[in-house]
Amino acid sequence: MSKQIHYTDESLEMRLVSDFLPSPKELALKNQQTKVTISLSSESIAYFKQTAKKHHMQYQKMIRQLLDEYVAQQKSANK
Repeated sequence: MSKQIHYTDESLEMRLVSDFLPSPKELALKNQQTKVTISLSSESIAYFKQTAKKHHMQYQKMIRQLLDEYVAQQKSANK
């Protein structure tokens, strides 16, 4: 800390940057989730794990998205 700081009178250029971060509301999960225990075939789990690994995601999330999509399709078909 023995080095002395030298300040100058140069002007600073400033510009306003719009907020690009999502609001806390947008970060919250859109659907409330409920934990369940389910038994699935080893073949199904192996498939989801392998496929999820290829796409760099969690296999549980992939199964959840598949079920959510199925439910959405069934809801729209039954209207």
